[in-house]
Amino acid sequence: MYLIVGLGNPGTEYRFHRHNAGFLMVDILHQAYGSSDFQKNKWQGLMAEGNIKDTKVLFIKPQTYMNLSGPAVSGPANFYKIPLDRIIVIHDDLDLPPANTRIKKGGGHGGHNGLKSIDAHLGKDYWRLRIGIGHPGIKDLVSGYVLNNIPQKELHLYDETFFQIRENFSLLLQNGTVTSEPFLKSINNNTS
Repeated sequence: MYLIVGLGNPGTEYRFHRHNAGFLMVDILHQAYGSSDFQKNKWQGLMAEGNIKDTKVLFIKPQTYMNLSGPAVSGPANFYKIPLDRIIVIHDDLDLPPANTRIKKGGGHGGHNGLKSIDAHLGKDYWRLRIGIGHPGIKDLVSGYVLNNIPQKELHLYDETFFQIRENFSLLLQNGTVTSEPFLKSINNNTS
């Protein structure tokens, strides 16, 4: 079993914010591979089951707001005994151009409060699928920038990236662990 986590803020007012790229991507994966509807769980998250090429997955969307994502991820990870190398957290990344993606295992949180919370509750050696949102150029503008909708002129970039991730996601889930190289080769704008 794999745990596929999308980071974002709950509520319709946040739905298309840059900071909700993880929620958007998990919703797309769930539409393609979900076998149950999202339901509230005891760890303050929404959870649904799915199958990706005969591999069971749990989709998670924390409902605690970004800064408190840790318990909503560590709870099901510990309960279902899912090892860190089978957890993929999908999140926005200021340091990548809009809609560019990267994947890596472990590392720092880069100032991302959702990752910081997960690190504190789970450790750092899980996989991170990073979806670029660009940077406003000035640190003081970051908060307002991430809490704004993805601009109309960039939507086609995200549509293409989300499509490529959805179509090639099964390449990550091979041989009982996350295998990033075939996936990276399949995504046009990716390098590790």
